[in-house]
Amino acid sequence: MARFDDLAAFAAVVREGSFTRAAAQMGMTQSALSQTVRSLERRLDLKLLNRTTRSVSPTEAGERLYLTVGPRFADIEAELAVLSELRGKPAGTIRISATEHAVRTLLWPRLQPWLPKYPDIKVEISSDNRFIDIVAERFDIGVRLGGDVAKDMIAVRIAPDMRLVVVGSPSYFERHTRPRTPQDLTEHDCIGLRLPSHGGLLAWEFQRSGKSINAHVTGRLVFNSSDMVVAAALGGHGLAWVPDDAVAEHIAAGRLVSVLDDWSQTFPGYHAYYATRSASPALGLVVEVLRQAGEQ
Repeated sequence: MARFDDLAAFAAVVREGSFTRAAAQMGMTQSALSQTVRSLERRLDLKLLNRTTRSVSPTEAGERLYLTVGPRFADIEAELAVLSELRGKPAGTIRISATEHAVRTLLWPRLQPWLPKYPDIKVEISSDNRFIDIVAERFDIGVRLGGDVAKDMIAVRIAPDMRLVVVGSPSYFERHTRPRTPQDLTEHDCIGLRLPSHGGLLAWEFQRSGKSINAHVTGRLVFNSSDMVVAAALGGHGLAWVPDDAVAEHIAAGRLVSVLDDWSQTFPGYHAYYATRSASPALGLVVEVLRQAGEQ
């Protein structure tokens, strides 16, 4: 009779690209996981993985096996999660990928008071500014701006449209003239945000009277975290282009000054999205609390 535990172990190693991460996910030691995979290789009389001290990758035979068994194990796990709901209480782990801004301003404030009501639902949140394939990376829910949601996903709006503003500290504007048009930004020290997805810097977009402009901005500082962009602006190191709700408190307190308001661009608000086949009662509850909180 065929055994499937070693196949599941092999699939986890390929999916995670690491024995260490796969072992942690499966709740076993790295040595035990390695022995399980070697037993599978002996049983099949095939080398399935190329191992080095730095990385692990499938061989041609391993890639073929993974493409066959990987999706099937994902389907089985999804179905088992659905079946667990038949006990009468929603249960299971819901993995969410969202931008750091969405995690800080939406997800955690809304989920924190809700979690005690469903002790059998576990939530794992990954704060990541990359645009990812949530199915391939085994997330249940993605949270991104509406325009960035993949077309083959079910999407639910969880926040109003987002307005982005240019801000700088009073100390910065003591040394620099305030810009009147987006073109004036070429004379300013603009704090960049690098997008991990493609390595490029986030373009600053503006619009007025139906006219759209992508401003060419440069500066001494670049971060891959919007929190650090705001922190640098507060320190007087340059101008930042950020969501207005991320700096509203600082503007009200006079720590930051908003400029080019008549050119501010509005973007579709955050949506929670998920694949049809992964919808379970637990996932539905998480999406619903995010949606309802967004309507309040």
